[in-house]
Amino acid sequence: MFKTHLNLKAVLYASLMVVAMWLGFFLQYLGWFSGCSGAIIPLSPYGLKGIFLSPFLHGSLEHIFGNSVPIFVLIFLLYQFYPFIARKILFLGWILTGFLVWLLPSLDIDTGTFNPICIIGASGIVYVLAFFIFFSGVFRWNMKFLTVSLVVALYYGSLIWGVLPEELFSNLAEPSRISWQSHLSGAVIGIIMAFVFRKSGERKVRFIWEFPNYYSEKDDKLWQEYKENHPEDFLELPYKKKENVWERLDELRKNE
Repeated sequence: MFKTHLNLKAVLYASLMVVAMWLGFFLQYLGWFSGCSGAIIPLSPYGLKGIFLSPFLHGSLEHIFGNSVPIFVLIFLLYQFYPFIARKILFLGWILTGFLVWLLPSLDIDTGTFNPICIIGASGIVYVLAFFIFFSGVFRWNMKFLTVSLVVALYYGSLIWGVLPEELFSNLAEPSRISWQSHLSGAVIGIIMAFVFRKSGERKVRFIWEFPNYYSEKDDKLWQEYKENHPEDFLELPYKKKENVWERLDELRKNE
């Protein structure tokens, strides 16, 4: 469908992020991080450091396994297809999402009070990247990027349900402890960045002769020579044959 070369940096950066997450989880197991240490605590100054640390911390093996695969895949896709802005998108999305999570406390619908919560995990980054990659393809309306968008939508389309606050579902027997704040924040930041950076980086290449009012004496000379050497191409021929004439002229330009 389209030609591209494997970007080894994409594999490297995706692998490094996953390794860092597992290292953080191992340090948790050793007791370096306990309780809410390193977590985002909404509206608490103590919880601001969680903006940087929380993606490396997870509550269980199931939690970190659930984040490792999408983190690897999405960071790989980001650096593979958006290498010109990948670093900016990853780190800017990381910080902005974490800060927005810090601004969104958990509300108890029944009592109308805010619940103190500690938020850990890399799901915010997952949502940033998934929504950025999908909407970036849509905003750019480029076949290559649209194809990547469709792949993300196919495998991670169900992520949309994770942005809904679980407090809205009053029939839940107990909270699932899923951080909808991280999901919603990541989705919002990802869409905004896809729109803001829609004109950055790779664009459709236009040759100089495709611009209006283009004239080249060299091209004119080539054209006259072609007419002299191939008079049969200028008889009354089917439209398809005329198209071939222009294609051959383009080839002459490129070979000069």
